[in-house]
Amino acid sequence: MLWVKAFHIVFVASWFAGLFYLPRIFVNLAMVAPDSGAERARLLLMARKLLRFTTLLAVPALGLGLWLWLGYGIGRGPGNAWMHAKLVVVVLAVGYHHACAAILKKFEVGAMARGHVWFRWFNELPVLLLLAAVILVVVKPF
Repeated sequence: MLWVKAFHIVFVASWFAGLFYLPRIFVNLAMVAPDSGAERARLLLMARKLLRFTTLLAVPALGLGLWLWLGYGIGRGPGNAWMHAKLVVVVLAVGYHHACAAILKKFEVGAMARGHVWFRWFNELPVLLLLAAVILVVVKPF
């Protein structure tokens, strides 16, 4: 079980690293001058590759988490309300991941109207999600 837990932590950390950096690319995309096609194309390429890589990291993170929960029973049974809260955080993280994919598609077709300040705030959400998940797993407040 400890091997599964260790790999789960590594893949979650890697997945979140991608979720931290992808919106930073969105900040840069929102700041690109309209006449700078090469810079825009380079940033879009970086964002597409990072989204693809981040998605590949999310799959084992989620799979190993399910294995720990369903296979080993971590967080199951009475007195484990923290796990229900953590599962809400996981659903929110998956939703954020999908929102990043939708935003990238809008950038690709030139339909993104939000500015760089909005993306700077958007970039803070995965930090809060990771903080909540770690507190729920380590402290188990309820």
